[in-house]
Amino acid sequence: MKGMFKVAGMTMLFGMMAFGANGKVYKLKMGMVANNSSNEYKAAEYFANNLKDKTDGQIIVELYPNAQLGDDRTMLEQLSAGVLDFTFAEFGRFNIFFPEAQVYSLPYAIKDFDHMKKATNDTVIGKSLKNKINKNLNIEILSQAYNGTRQTTSNRAINKMADMKGMKLRVPKAEANLEYAKNVGAAPTPMAFSEVYLALQTNAVDGQENPLSAIKAQKFYEVQPYLAMTNHILNDQLYLVSNDTMKKLPKDLQKVVKEEAEKAAEYHTQLFVTEEADLIEFFKNNGVTITEPNLDEFRASMKPFYEVYMKKNGKVGKQAVEEITSMK
Repeated sequence: MKGMFKVAGMTMLFGMMAFGANGKVYKLKMGMVANNSSNEYKAAEYFANNLKDKTDGQIIVELYPNAQLGDDRTMLEQLSAGVLDFTFAEFGRFNIFFPEAQVYSLPYAIKDFDHMKKATNDTVIGKSLKNKINKNLNIEILSQAYNGTRQTTSNRAINKMADMKGMKLRVPKAEANLEYAKNVGAAPTPMAFSEVYLALQTNAVDGQENPLSAIKAQKFYEVQPYLAMTNHILNDQLYLVSNDTMKKLPKDLQKVVKEEAEKAAEYHTQLFVTEEADLIEFFKNNGVTITEPNLDEFRASMKPFYEVYMKKNGKVGKQAVEEITSMK
């Protein structure tokens, strides 16, 4: 066994190794915020099972859902320190370390998942951030998956942006979501996720915004008769590994980890794509009225937020916005 570290005064073992019929066995940990009924968990389980099968049991990945190991920031820090092996995070979430990464969360900056992948892999800003994540944070990006697009539910129909004026819209305490609400004329109302259903039911807030999968999982459709396809923020999900973990693995097992992370990301993406297509009909069948407002005015309303981002990040921020929004 090797790789000992100390946390809160306790000595723990990282990357435990035992000897079996097929050689060394690497017991690794993957943490996530999502619960064990989520698409994220299903994809992580697929990743873990495939790694075990393809390595004849040499890599065993133990899954820790429901934020058991902390929130996403905490787990990124654990990955960086080499005390956690795998986790998920959105590319834009790295703005907590590199402010310019927020460009990936700007409402309407990303059109679809193909655009997200190109914006991540084929741009100066994307390549720069991936290098910083690797060199400065000790984290490798293994693959990228689609994780849903955020839409808006409400207690009144949204056919145009003016219909959102004054609407008390629940949003998480994240700048991009707050600015989305503010710039379309709504009254952003931050609130814990666990409190949203009751707030919608009692009309303490008029609406909320989340991917379709979350709207179903939390049963918001039971207390919100309208769903507007506002498509304001696309969520990706990166499969991340600590560089320390990869260094402990032989080259052949490193190769398998990379290959299976790509396959898991494809499966992850398909789970969300299929579910979103099915959920439109599900919501309709449950009495929800779905509207598709013209998004040009929504997109144009975000200009002040883009300007704040560019001012905060200077030349790098200006280049990032121009580069990503001009991509075909």
